[in-house]
Amino acid sequence: MIREGRDDDAEGFIALIGTCWAEYPGCILDVDGEVPELRALATWFRDQGGRLWAAEQDGRLVGMVGTRPLKEDEAWEICRMYVDAAARGSGLATALLDTAEAHARASGAERMVLWTDTRFTRAHGFYEKLGYVRHGSIRILDDISHSLEFRYAKPAAGLVVEALDAAAAASAERRLSELLIACVADGASLTFLPPLSRDRATLFWKAASAAVAAGTRVLLGAWLDGRLAGSATIDFAVEETTPNAATIRTLMVDPAMRRRGIGRALMRRSEQAARAHGRHILTLDARAGSAAEALYRAESWVELGRIPRYEIDSERRPCDTVFFWKAL
Repeated sequence: MIREGRDDDAEGFIALIGTCWAEYPGCILDVDGEVPELRALATWFRDQGGRLWAAEQDGRLVGMVGTRPLKEDEAWEICRMYVDAAARGSGLATALLDTAEAHARASGAERMVLWTDTRFTRAHGFYEKLGYVRHGSIRILDDISHSLEFRYAKPAAGLVVEALDAAAAASAERRLSELLIACVADGASLTFLPPLSRDRATLFWKAASAAVAAGTRVLLGAWLDGRLAGSATIDFAVEETTPNAATIRTLMVDPAMRRRGIGRALMRRSEQAARAHGRHILTLDARAGSAAEALYRAESWVELGRIPRYEIDSERRPCDTVFFWKAL
């Protein structure tokens, strides 16, 4: 059961945090010396303009999360997110985070932010699965645990398309791999055939992250109401004779979130990104008769030509491929 957190939960909160920290070497909880607010945490969050929640199971406190507004960018911060080891994998962590995010959105949040210790690798995977990506520099805390913290962030509401830097791209690999697997299974023409393994999908996105770091690729992510729901990559031509050219590749949208403008938003943002990098000619291709072909035509792309039986679909049947270009 998830309920409002109270000041008299202090003993349970401290025990939960201490147990979670003890899973990682060198993490020491010094309540009175470094985090005295844990003695009255509900009041602390209320004074910050935020809220706190607790999760109980059989009369024992097994989870917690808080959120509070930040001064910059209409952002809200997720804080004090902990779940007892015995309750992990039950959906409780997702329910707690959903509760905090829903409150932040209802309060006008445009962006969600959180900090997590660099040692908390399990937490990183959880946040990344739910659309958070690395954002900004590592924070150094002058505490007895010698903590270093990653900053994670994501758009909170609406449809937002953003370019990912190398760190963000690397942290998005889990979620993008899930998307790629789902899109390939749904029959999308993305150079892979189903079933696509997790390992192959991960290797693909690791290579994409490396290309972003090398400056030869732009990776765009599309969030819908806080969910990373699509992506596109723009590859820059490296030949000396084509300095104005780029190619849009791996444009994909979560099959469960299609027909909500995500693909169109990714297309338009891709064109903006190409222009920003000095490229004036874009190319791409689509399987003939696909939804992607219809989208490109609707966005005024010009058909360059088609090659019959150029590729095979998920049923291993030969298909025509249509090639498009656009002058920016």
